[in-house]
Amino acid sequence: MLEAVRRWPAGSWESELWVDGYDQPLRLQARLTLGHNGIHVDFAGSAGFVAKGINVVKAYTDAYTSFGIRCLIGADIPNNAGSLGVITIDAPEGSILNAPYPAAVTSRHIIGQMLPDVVFNCLRQARPGEVPAEGASCLWNIQLSGGHILPEYDAKNTLTQPRFSITSFSTGGTGARPHLDGLSTTSFPSGVRNVSLEILESISPVVFWRKEYRQDSGGAGTQRGGLGQVIELSHGQDLPMELGAAWDRIHFPAQGAEGGLAGAPGRVTLSTGETLSGKGRQVIPPGSHLIVETPGGGGLGDPQQRVATQIARDVANQLIGAEAAKGLYGHDAHLTDKTE
Repeated sequence: MLEAVRRWPAGSWESELWVDGYDQPLRLQARLTLGHNGIHVDFAGSAGFVAKGINVVKAYTDAYTSFGIRCLIGADIPNNAGSLGVITIDAPEGSILNAPYPAAVTSRHIIGQMLPDVVFNCLRQARPGEVPAEGASCLWNIQLSGGHILPEYDAKNTLTQPRFSITSFSTGGTGARPHLDGLSTTSFPSGVRNVSLEILESISPVVFWRKEYRQDSGGAGTQRGGLGQVIELSHGQDLPMELGAAWDRIHFPAQGAEGGLAGAPGRVTLSTGETLSGKGRQVIPPGSHLIVETPGGGGLGDPQQRVATQIARDVANQLIGAEAAKGLYGHDAHLTDKTE
């Protein structure tokens, strides 16, 4: 592992990444140092812990920070005490990345899964052109429940309704990679996969009406960011149900790198047009459809340098629209159609 570290330039690089937080934005600040004897990451300057359950315990910070480093340095070396011992990590006690007991930490993934992006933003300065752009990172799991007491609804009535609780593991797009586009609707850095929607429908009254790629959500670049997705669902019996939202990248989308553009921010709405919050418990009224649009990954490199055949393929596959092809990439899809 030390040999792998020593193949990288020695030095220190800093980065910051802003996240939505629960009720106000939070900063994640890092200084990464590569040296002859290993790698050190210091998160001094990061936001303090908060009252809500998005705080991170130090072990989780260590895990996702190390994972981000190992994606780029010594990726072929097994994880063990020797390889991980080369990496040391400091996070100030009382910060959101080293929350003291008994701070709430149940949704620590919201912040913790952003840490590989923080690491990537440091390492990109050491080796430009060899590090992916930011991705959606935080999982966009859809947690729904019903048949229990809900605010502003008659308890006697709701308690007679079908009782259920489901989670649909959902994802956005990853950041564009050196020489490759980002992966669409792929969980990273988590590796979780969802079950079939038919299974969720069979054990609950929830109906999924739509699940498709979110066109134009991947950040433009020489390599395009991965796309997010659009998921539309409702209570099949037109009854109220509760959403437990634990999402990010709504106010601070995944940033592009080296001339690439940001991915689309996440968005959560009802079919009535009402916008919902990315965090917290919220009621989906009877008859309303929930529409979840997950974030896209950031692009990498100048969009004007993207290969024309790749742009044409994206348009043909409806991953990007003709307007985006022309406005962001300088590619006239209509002219391509006539030429072909």
